[in-house]
Amino acid sequence: AMIITGGTIAARLNPKKGGVDWLTSPEDLFRFYPEIFERVNVARVEIPFMKASEDMDFRDWQKIARTAEKLLNDQNIKGIIITHGTDFLHYTAAALSFFLKDLNKPVVLTYSQRSIDRASSDANLNLQCSALAAISDIAEVMLVGHATTNDDFCYAMPGTKVRKLHSSRRDAFKVVNGKPLAKIYPDRIEKISEYKTRNKKKVKVDVKFEEKVALIKFYPGQDPSILDYYLKNKYKGIVIEMGALGHVATMRARHGWTRKLKEVQQKGLIVCAVTQCIFGRTDPLVYSNGREILSTGVIYLEDMLAETAFVKLGYVLAKTKNREEVKRLMLTNMAGELSDRLEE
Repeated sequence: AMIITGGTIAARLNPKKGGVDWLTSPEDLFRFYPEIFERVNVARVEIPFMKASEDMDFRDWQKIARTAEKLLNDQNIKGIIITHGTDFLHYTAAALSFFLKDLNKPVVLTYSQRSIDRASSDANLNLQCSALAAISDIAEVMLVGHATTNDDFCYAMPGTKVRKLHSSRRDAFKVVNGKPLAKIYPDRIEKISEYKTRNKKKVKVDVKFEEKVALIKFYPGQDPSILDYYLKNKYKGIVIEMGALGHVATMRARHGWTRKLKEVQQKGLIVCAVTQCIFGRTDPLVYSNGREILSTGVIYLEDMLAETAFVKLGYVLAKTKNREEVKRLMLTNMAGELSDRLEE
């Protein structure tokens, strides 16, 4: 089955506007890329909405998850391909990784960086590889797309460990702090790392989400009073992208954060820390300033990606507001979001 949600892969150039417009029907997509039918029989097509990924929010993730649940529990469907815009695709991939419980079949998110009517479009290879992934034994939420700038093969990448690392290249998405699940050629799949396999479980959706969560980035000289905004507006939790191992300005700085972090947490705000670095993990115990921040109660999320942490915090806070339980759940590896050891 296919779930079409918009994005460049479902758009083509409109010369009158000088930009791209959404395709008006699934047939338009298949007319450009009939090769997908050489791999699979597309038995069902669902279009819950047509949006650019920057226009989505958690309600759209919930719609996709509910649509996916019905299809995954249909015995006639072997797997799902979800076409999606690229810019915020990794948020949706993370959300589906948490929302879809007891996954029994492949859930494949794919994209194109260039519209389907361009000769350099990456949609053709991505769709062909996604089709093979959707009928494979990989029962995971995965993102499938170009592994290189050439049209040779794709990677199947875990939904909670992938990030868009280039604004326009065809191999924009890379696995961070982990390995791809598989290498996918148009005619075969080569396993790279361990994954859950196809099974007979019944998929359940768990889509409750706390909307009042935020993701912010610390920068040198930033006034910690920014945290008052989130308290005033009744936010329940925030993820802060801190420097390297997990540092923000401490009491020695002109705008130290230690006192304010302690204050907002005492008033009920959950604060989590991730690193601004693309690779690596947080560790507040290496430097004294890290230990100072840790003492305020900040939850350090190891090697979790910032976008995944934001999605997971909303998912966890919809279940509980108890600080200790939130910490326990945030540091529980639910969907492969935490790594025991980091890969190059």
